[in-house]
Amino acid sequence: MAARKTSVLRKRLVFALHVGLLGQAPSRTKSFSLRTGTRTVRQSVSLPAPLAAEVRRVAKERHLTISRALVTLAERGVRAEQDAKENLKTAYRRFLKEQEPSKKEEAGQDLIRAIFGKDAIAEDPIL
Repeated sequence: MAARKTSVLRKRLVFALHVGLLGQAPSRTKSFSLRTGTRTVRQSVSLPAPLAAEVRRVAKERHLTISRALVTLAERGVRAEQDAKENLKTAYRRFLKEQEPSKKEEAGQDLIRAIFGKDAIAEDPIL
């Protein structure tokens, strides 16, 4: 009897949290992420074995499920890609805007680094 009562209380608590955080009752057909309030999509992916091992390692280190680790890593990857794109746009605008030759050269090197990576320009120790 106590187990059933606990189960009912747990369901009511989850429902109350769901309504309180999202402003709506949970649906039986759609699932909503509590982090963003957006609809989640079930997706099946095949990972190369070495990558799957790394995902398992990350999940174990951070005490996450493998699914949550995949979501976290994917979010970080998307965010990093957006940041890199914004950095490229900023470097390009700065290069076009500069008029002074020395600053234009520096802006050009920053643009090259944004395109090809931080180690793209070999520093010449003689100069």
